[in-house]
Amino acid sequence: MASAWGPDILGGSFRQRTLPLDDDGSGDLVATLVRRMPNPLASALQPLGDVDVLYVHGWSDYFFQTDLARFWNRLGARFHALDLRRYGRSLREGQRPGYVTSLDEYDADIEAALDAMPGRDRRRLVLMGHSTGGLTLTLWAARHPGVASALVLNSPWLELQTGAFARQALAPLVQARARIDPLGPHPGVDLGFYSRAQRELGTHPNGPEAWRPERGFATHPGWLAAVIAGHSRIATGVDVGCPAFVLLSTTSTNPFSWGEHMTSADAVLMVDDIARAATRIGRDVSIARIEGAIHDVFLSAPEPRAAAFTQLRRWLTAGTLD
Repeated sequence: MASAWGPDILGGSFRQRTLPLDDDGSGDLVATLVRRMPNPLASALQPLGDVDVLYVHGWSDYFFQTDLARFWNRLGARFHALDLRRYGRSLREGQRPGYVTSLDEYDADIEAALDAMPGRDRRRLVLMGHSTGGLTLTLWAARHPGVASALVLNSPWLELQTGAFARQALAPLVQARARIDPLGPHPGVDLGFYSRAQRELGTHPNGPEAWRPERGFATHPGWLAAVIAGHSRIATGVDVGCPAFVLLSTTSTNPFSWGEHMTSADAVLMVDDIARAATRIGRDVSIARIEGAIHDVFLSAPEPRAAAFTQLRRWLTAGTLD
């Protein structure tokens, strides 16, 4: 049974609720829903007063972006963020952080979150995902057409960093190793520079280190095969069944060498490849390229962060959800 709403680590008006999931043998498998509600009287006068937002974080991450919640509340929307199984608030001792063998496993997490939102059948739903969360929600929306009224993607991981041709060459090798040694080790490729860039920008969270380690979670063949399978589905074309808005930096940068450029470019994904892949997720896709943004555009320096919020507000209030 889901827990009652209680205090959250973010404090103030943020509340959280634990959502039990079917036991897969890992023990105490849960997701966690965090919410911040707008003033009900003020909300009724705002353009998104009948909207619920569900936000899903990226790899080696959890929800902590309080400014994002307040942005949606100011437009009248009820904001919810989901810490998926084995991430952040949902990570339990002895579990392998972030590990799944199919992104479809998250269907249970998302359904549990939607069920925990009262009055969902009378309200419009906006899905918002960052990085791997963006990939997960894109695939979920395509499998559940008509449920979401809009999809907002913040630097979604829609293509492997090596590009489509290399992904196609690597996929059989990754899949073969996933069958033989799904939990085997991968060499570490995160040198901690993305976290350093956020610290320099003043946007790095102060939460538990285990929830967002400096060099990211360890990766394994079973997990990588699941991600590549998701990329392959995007490459063949999907239809999310609603308008989609994709936010990206204008520039990618070398992730293996520190420089101040890392505070004004995406050091995780190849943004031009992501922009191309985004054209294959539906019939109504808008792409906003934000000058000076980092991988999470809402953790960028003040100017690009403000530009991202302005672009998103303009899209949301231009009749997109009508």
